Amino acid sequence: MKDLPEFKKRIREDVLKFAQRILTNDAQLQHTDVLELIEYKDGHYRVLFSPRYFILPEGQSEPSKSQWTTLKKKFKRHEPNVFVFKEHGELKTIDGKAYYVDFGFFAKPRERE
Repeated sequence: MKDLPEFKKRIREDVLKFAQRILTNDAQLQHTDVLELIEYKDGHYRVLFSPRYFILPEGQSEPSKSQWTTLKKKFKRHEPNVFVFKEHGELKTIDGKAYYVDFGFFAKPRERE
C-alpha cells in the first residue's frame, strides 16, 4: 500500500466500542455485528463483521458499492480523524463468511476544510 498516513494507536477497548457503534444497524438496535477486531503494528485496525449488517434487497446476494460507501461515510461522520481504506471485502470463516473494513486514526489531527 502506498502513501498511507501515519496512524496513532488507541486503546483497544475504545476502538472496539467505536467499531461496535458503527456496525450496529439502525434496524437491529442494541445488536452489533462486529465479530473481531484485529490490530496491526502500523496502528491501523481491521474489523470483521457479520454479513447481516447489510440489509439486502430480495435477489441481491452481496452488498452494493453504494452500501459499502455509505458504511465508510458512517465511520467518518462518527470520527473526523479516521482514515478508511479503499479496500474492503469478504473473508471465509468457519461459520460461513464475514466482511471486513480496515481503518486507522490519523496521528496528526486533520484540519477541517
